[in-house]
Formats: sequence, C-alpha cells, structure tokens
Amino acid sequence: MKRYIDRLAWGTDASFYRLIPQEVLMPADEKEVIEVFQRANKENKHITFRAAGTSLSGQTTGDGLLMVCGKKWEDIEVVNDGDDVYIDAQPGIIGQRINEILQPYGRYFTPDPASIKSAMLGGIVGNNASGMCCGVHANSHRMLKSVRIILADGTVLDTADERSKSDFRLSHSTFIRKIEDLKYQIRKNKPLCDWIQKKYAIKNVTGLNILPFIEFNDPFDIIAHLLVGSEGTLAFMTRVRMKTGVLMSHSASALLLFPTTKEACEAIITMRKTEVLSAAEFFDRKAMRVVEKDFPELQNQPEDAAAVLIRIDGVDEQELEAKKKKIGVKGFTSDPDLVHKYWAMRSGIFPAVGATRPIGTTCLIEDVAFPIENLTEATLDLQELLQENGYGDAVIYGHALEGNYHFILNQRFDTPEAIKQYDGMIQAVVDLVVDEYHGSLKAEHGTGRNMAPFVEREWGKEAYEVMKAVKTLFDPNNMLNPGVIFTEDENSHLKHIKPLPKVHPLIDRCIECGFCEVNCVSCGFAFSSRQRIVIQREIASLRSPERSADNEAKLLAQQLETDFRYMGKDLCAGDGLCSMSCPVKINTGEYIHLVRERELSERGKRLGQWAGDHFATVGKALKGIMNVASAAHGLLGDKVMSVAGKALHVGSGRKIPLWTPAMPRAVKSAEIQEALDYEIKHPLPALHQKKVVYFPSCLNQRLGVQDKTKGKSLINDMVELLNKANFEIVFPANMEQLCCGTIWESKGMPDEADKKSQELEQALWIASEEGKWPVLCDQSPCLHRMRKMIKKMRLYEPAEFIDKFVLDELKITPLDASVAVHITCSTREMGVEKSLLRVAQKCAREVLVPEEIGCCAFAGDKGFTHPQLNEWALRKLSKQIREHHVSVGYSNSRTCEIGLTYHSGVQYFGIAKLVNQVSKARNEK
Repeated sequence: MKRYIDRLAWGTDASFYRLIPQEVLMPADEKEVIEVFQRANKENKHITFRAAGTSLSGQTTGDGLLMVCGKKWEDIEVVNDGDDVYIDAQPGIIGQRINEILQPYGRYFTPDPASIKSAMLGGIVGNNASGMCCGVHANSHRMLKSVRIILADGTVLDTADERSKSDFRLSHSTFIRKIEDLKYQIRKNKPLCDWIQKKYAIKNVTGLNILPFIEFNDPFDIIAHLLVGSEGTLAFMTRVRMKTGVLMSHSASALLLFPTTKEACEAIITMRKTEVLSAAEFFDRKAMRVVEKDFPELQNQPEDAAAVLIRIDGVDEQELEAKKKKIGVKGFTSDPDLVHKYWAMRSGIFPAVGATRPIGTTCLIEDVAFPIENLTEATLDLQELLQENGYGDAVIYGHALEGNYHFILNQRFDTPEAIKQYDGMIQAVVDLVVDEYHGSLKAEHGTGRNMAPFVEREWGKEAYEVMKAVKTLFDPNNMLNPGVIFTEDENSHLKHIKPLPKVHPLIDRCIECGFCEVNCVSCGFAFSSRQRIVIQREIASLRSPERSADNEAKLLAQQLETDFRYMGKDLCAGDGLCSMSCPVKINTGEYIHLVRERELSERGKRLGQWAGDHFATVGKALKGIMNVASAAHGLLGDKVMSVAGKALHVGSGRKIPLWTPAMPRAVKSAEIQEALDYEIKHPLPALHQKKVVYFPSCLNQRLGVQDKTKGKSLINDMVELLNKANFEIVFPANMEQLCCGTIWESKGMPDEADKKSQELEQALWIASEEGKWPVLCDQSPCLHRMRKMIKKMRLYEPAEFIDKFVLDELKITPLDASVAVHITCSTREMGVEKSLLRVAQKCAREVLVPEEIGCCAFAGDKGFTHPQLNEWALRKLSKQIREHHVSVGYSNSRTCEIGLTYHSGVQYFGIAKLVNQVSKARNEK
C-alpha cells in the first residue's frame, strides 16, 4: 500500500512517536516475508515489523517498509508434552485469545501485559512484555522453548527442528562460531557476568536481551532467546513455542488504602517477603483520582494517599485461606464482578489518564524499575523529581511487587522551551534510575525510540558492545528497525513526536492506544476505529487556521477526505463495540455518523425526510421488490439467481443491494392480520391481568423467513409465544409507520432519526397506558436505540423479556440438537447476552457461541450494500458450525440473521422461534 492515507493509518501506533512508512506490506506467509527481505536488501531499504501496534515506545513505526503481520498470522497449536503444555503459535494471535484456547487445558499464557486483550504474541515476545503477575519468573524469556525465524539474509531457522539446525550449521558456520565466541567472552569476564545477572534480577528490557549467553549452552537456545525483547531488530519470528502456566482455580483480590506513599511502599515490601502475592499494583493519589468516580472508597483521601491492589491465587480454597492469613490484611474478595472491575480499572488506567489530558498535548508514558529494597526511597524521589521538573500532574502507578513503576505525563512539544523541559526531565530520570539506584530505564515496554539514546549509559560500555555485536551479527546492514534500541542520535527521543490535534469531543480523548481494535469488525480489512481517528486528526490538522494559506495542505486534506469515504466511512459498521474495549468508552461509530451527516447531500436529506414521512409507503414498496425477487428466485433457482444478483450489484456500482439465497421473503399482510387477530381465536382467561405492548420492528414487519423456508414470520411466533405465557398483547397504533430511527441515524440524519424516535415514543406511551405495561421490541438493535432515546417506559428486547417473564410460564421440551447463538452488538452493549444464552440453553441440548465472532457487520443494510464486510466478519464461522454439527442458529436481529445464514450454511432465526417451537403453555397437556 502506497497511498498516503494507508501509510498514515498503519504508521501510527500506541506510542507518542510517528514515522510515516514509504510503503505498507501485508505478507501472508514465510515465502512473502522472504521476498520482502530480498527486496529490502536489493533496494537498500529498512523494515519495521508491526503486529497489534499497542507498543508504547515507538517500536512499530518507521519510515521505510512497514510489514504488518496481524490477521494473516493467527495460527496456534496446543502441544501436550507430558506434564508440560506448550503453545506453538504465529505472531498475530492476540494474548487473550491464547488464554481462551488454553483454558480447557487448565493452563494460561503467563505474560500478562495490561494490553493482553489487544496485544499480539509477536509484540509480547518481541518486547519481553510482562505485566502484573509474571514478574521475571514467568516472562517470555523464561517461558520460551523455541522459535522459527527468518534472518535478514532470508534464511529460515527453526530452533526446534534438527534438520533446520543442521542445515544452518553448514550454511552459517561463522554465525554459530560468533555466538559461541560471544558466550565464551562474556563467561570469562566475571564482573560482566555478575553485572548481567544483577541487571536481570529485576524487570529489564533496556537494550538487547544478553542473559541467554549466561543461561544457555546450546547456541540455538541462545539464538532463540536473543529474539526475546529484540523489538524487531534482529529477525522476524514466524512461530514461537512457549511453556504455559498452571491456571489456579481460586483467586482473591483486595484494594488497600494507605494515608501516605511511604506507608504503601513499606507494606508492599513486607507483603512481598511472605512470597504469597501474585500481584501488587500501586496507585499514587493522582492515579486514584482518575478512577475514583467508579470506586467511592478512593474518594476523599489525603493528598499523599496511595492505594495498592493485591491478588493471591490458590489451587483450592484451603490454600487461598492460608495465603490470606499469611498476608494478614482484610478486605479480600472473590466476587467475580468486583474482581473484574478492579483489574479492568488497572488495565485501563493509561488510556483513562490520557483521556484527561489537555487537548493538544501528547500523553507520554515511561516505565522504570528499582531494586525492591529501594522501593520506598525511589518512589518518593521519583515523585519529587517529577514535581521539580514541572510535572506536578504526573501520575505514578504500576507493578510495585516487582519495583516496576509507570509514570504518565502530559507534554507539549510546540516550543523550544517545552522540548527543553521534557529533555531535562528525561535526563533527570536517567540520573535517578541509573546512577542512584542502578535500576532499569525500561522495565517492560521495550527500549523503543525514547530510551535508545541511553542504553549504553545504563549498561556500560562492555555490555553495550556485546549488544552491538549481536545486532551486527544478525543484521549486518542495519536493515531491521533502525533507530530502535540502537541510535547514534542522542536527541532521537525528542524527534518524530506524534500530534494529537483537536477534532471533536467524541474522539478528542483518544490516545490511539489501539485497545478498541479487538472489537472493530473492519480492523484488518478496512480502516480500524483507531485508524479512523488518526486520519480525521490529520485532516483537521491540515485544515487548521494555521495552515489556511498552505495550498499543498489543502490538496492533501481533500485527497484524504476522498480516500477516507470508502475504507473509513462506508466500511464502518457503526456498531459501537469499539467503545466496549476502549477504557474511556469512545464510540468511533458515533463520530462516523457525524462524518456521514457532514457529507450528505441536500438531495439525500430530502429523500430521507420524505421516507420518514411516508414510511408505510416505503415499506409497501420494499415488500413489492422482495416479492419480485422471490418470484425470480423460484424460477431461476439459487445458482442462477446468485450470479444475477451479484452482476446487478457490481454492475450498478454497489447501488443495487446484493441478493443472496439467504434473502427472506416479504411478510404477507395476512400474516400481520393473523397476529393482530390471534387473541380473538385464542382468548385468555377472564381474570387475566398481564399485558405487554408488543412493537414488531419495522424490519420484522417486512422481512419474513428465508425464501425457501416454510414457517411463520417472527411476529406470528412471538404472538403465539406470548399467548402461551398468558400475556394480553397490545399493539401500538399505526405501527407500519413507526420506526426507532436507527436507519436515519446510521445514514447521518440525526434530526429525522430523533423525529421517528419521538413518534414511536408517543405511540408506545399511549399503548402502554402511560408506562403501566412493559414494552417488547423484537429486534435487539432497535431496542438499543429505543433505550437511549426513550426513558419513561420499561423497554425489553426479546431474549431479555422471554428470560424474565415468559420461560417460567411454559413447559419446555429442549430441542435435541446442537444450535448456534449469535450475540449481536446491541445485545452486548445492553449487557443482556446472559439472558440470550440462558434462553437458548434451556431450549436446546447443546448451544454453541462461535469463537472470534463479534459484530457480524451486516449493520442494517451494509450486508446488502457492502457485503464484503459481512463476509470478512464471518470468515471464521462456517468451519465452527461444521465442526460442532450445528443444525440451526438463533439470534435477535433479523438482518444479522440473513448474513449469518448465508455465511454459515445453516438457517438462523429469531430466538422467539426456538422458544415457541419447544414450548407449551403450562396448563396444556
């Protein structure tokens, strides 16, 4: 990819640096990686590797070739080897996904960075990222078994394969000899050996990892472990094999408060001596303030107060209780919701702090480590240092059990004075950490660009020369990630600073950490939520008043806006799931709605208004088109109709929606009337007092079951089901004209969307006798918007209502089959996924929730207009459906079910259909 917009989007990571690559490459396999290496050698270009881009020190941004190895590098195998369980995996698999795969084995992936839900294996190992619990005893260096790598000259080496090692000995005998020579040189130098061991007794990722020369004899073990923490400067890892940890079945956490920082640090040192803590996370008073709105116990504390979040683990309850007694503190909890809340708060503190920064400043994070015996004095000195250098608002927090602190500060780089201030602070930190306490300038985030000038200062000349020798051996032409770890520029930490200009309140708090991307359905296919913000910031910068006379900037802004429309605007599902993994809940989809509104033509606005005013007429026209399509399908069959549908879609420039065999038939008017008259034929008991207002969504009033499927529409199933549960049903008046407004909201017409919501609210208010009766909507996404817009009534989506009010009124005979359940975006956002699962599990023998299927990306009409996004989102679905012998699927969104049916190979229906199928009224024989 050579367009500026692509290079900008991919050239931005979570750090405060930005370099725009010349080209972005996405190799799919080793062969293509080798081709990139060969090209780089031939053209004298350098290469930077990128996985998730959550690195905080600028390791994954460069101005040469950027090689992205994420979504195409997700293969993983779990290997049982006696008492040990290993993972053998590619670099693009996310850390949290590894844990999900390992859970049935009773194991877990031991490195646990705060970014584990987003960070990928290649970055975790490449940075020797650790985290809250793994310390130095279970980091990537300790857990690595072998690697498969591609060297800068294109040679492939697998350190677990005897044939590969034998071939390498023959082809690279000099390489092996130099590894042996370096090992011998280090080991005969006792002061250097002692220094290396001392440096790695605490967390340390400054420079290259040279501990392998002391700990391993076999040159291939040394080579493998040299890759840990090498930050893409030595070779490309195509696979790694790592040991896993035993998953403890019992755990407890406690949030402890201390009146002073000194007392908190002293308590940590004391608790560490018990050797029972798994983690102890320190928060200074400023860190506490960032999160105290969600934790009342942190409020109204003294100015020098500190909090410590601790965790213990055990194989059983007895071991857990014994550890509690040994620690001797109160307040432990094993409540899963509270524990999750505690640790989610800790994992998200960096983005949360970043969100509070003054707009226009850059949010910086550094991580240092001190020997644990110096923790108290070092912490107080660090606080004083930041205060003296003008950073009174800096936040200090981190893995105090390991003497590892992060500190966050907000910095401007727009004046020489600001740059001088930052440089002075960094120099002071180097003095404190290196000279006074002999600690680590980088404990777990990698050296990157911001500490590269100080590697020799920390390690000394002898150790640094060893690192340089390793770099030269692996990468003699300095092709791989120059400027990271090694630099000749003593001011490189002050250059290439990423701007964060003001754009809009919806996105201004973003620090581009990338945590959102794990939930962004278009990530890896089009632009991700983070990349959309990056591009919009660049457009805002180019169009700023300061550059109003810059014609080149205007032209570039126009080009970015043009290039953004398809990959950024059109291919955004707008589902809002990105906000669920964003620590500060930024919903990029909402901002994209504003972009659509801004770009909407006057003609488009008028058309939208007309459709809102004549919605019933539009619905009839839609049903007419569907009837024509159904007739054609009956005549032509699946194959011919599919070809014709695709030809029409492509030939019209995607203006004609794509027809697929999963397309439903139109709901007949007779079906609607049958639902309205159902209670006349099936009267309820005279003394019955239960009522529900049932609003069939506009979609379910028009979209029936799949063309070739015999059966009732969802409306008829829902009415039958409610009748079985003895609910008197009230339909809102004029319901064919009613809509929640989601259609207009997604198209960038908020005024019309709100108008439709108000119409619906008025109709439901009357039907519910001013809120006396609950309101049920049969479409989860519609109910999601209704809940945002309508506050004075009790509103329920189908699974939630069935779970709460219907199931107990029925006799259920579970379906003897394996069924799949799709949890829609709106279901997740409303927090009612447990209801959907409970209903399905009560009504079927086996329920599958397919893994790695989030948003299906049908997104209202996106599945018709941009079906490639729906295909990308569901690319991992059909294999799981086949493997689990699933016969049918269920959800609670009719449009989602169309895409799911097409891409899974089985029919998907509304969850009410399943319940109606397997149930009888409680008094029915």
